[in-house]
Amino acid sequence: MGTRNHLWLAAKRTLTWYLVGFTISDRYATVVSVTGDSMHPTFTAASSSLRGDVVLAERSCLQKYQFSHGDVVLFKCPSDHRELFVKRLIALPGEWMQLPGTPDIIKIPEGHCWVEGDNAACSWDSRSFGPIPLGLIKGRVTHVIWPPSKIGRVDTKMPENRISPL
Repeated sequence: MGTRNHLWLAAKRTLTWYLVGFTISDRYATVVSVTGDSMHPTFTAASSSLRGDVVLAERSCLQKYQFSHGDVVLFKCPSDHRELFVKRLIALPGEWMQLPGTPDIIKIPEGHCWVEGDNAACSWDSRSFGPIPLGLIKGRVTHVIWPPSKIGRVDTKMPENRISPL
């Protein structure tokens, strides 16, 4: 009888910690393994989770869409909502910006933003699918938590001369 009680207690503890972890991940922060080369050199991706960068994305910014130019954001792919992308936020709703490599200037629609990877040659981003709805954003990447040699805060940086004062 003692073994059965011990197993029941272990199962309850496991379920409790799973629910606590799920709540934290859903409401406050989540951990994501970076894949692909679109954010190189900011992040290093690899085929194995423990060989590439693992980042922490906070979710408190979602309450009032508190984002800034140059933030790195985690968002669902506009064409496949099962995929998560990590890109840099370039333009916010209502701003005018110059399209990369062209003289064209566009206005970002309300409720949308423009995102790009740091490695333009290998990035599928707003240059391919246009502005993304703010509702697809799932968090702001704030820290690299793996590998130990790169643990630290993620820099906010903005490409020069992209936002037009129109």
